[in-house]
Amino acid sequence: MASEDFYLISFILVAAAATLTTRLLPFAFLGKQSHHPLVQHLGRYLPAGIMALLVVIFLLQSGHWQQPILGLDALIPAGLVVALHLWKRNALLSMLAGTACYMLIQQSFL
Repeated sequence: MASEDFYLISFILVAAAATLTTRLLPFAFLGKQSHHPLVQHLGRYLPAGIMALLVVIFLLQSGHWQQPILGLDALIPAGLVVALHLWKRNALLSMLAGTACYMLIQQSFL
């Protein structure tokens, strides 16, 4: 086996072990603490906070902020995602609709 192959295989194994470990550790340590108020608070509000942060980063990066459209190519899909999520409470539906709307705007108008 060549040196590059050994390096590549060992890198993949280390990355897989690190990913598995970081995914399992919270469940191993916090599994018995699932009724703790802090864990319940984090479970309730952290996903929405992460989604909001991703939306802000997305809007700042992908929006075209020139004069003619002034970021509407990113703001309209983001508004659709928020409106659908508040209406239907379905994260998958709101993300798919927002992505479809964004791609439609990108392909049609820009």
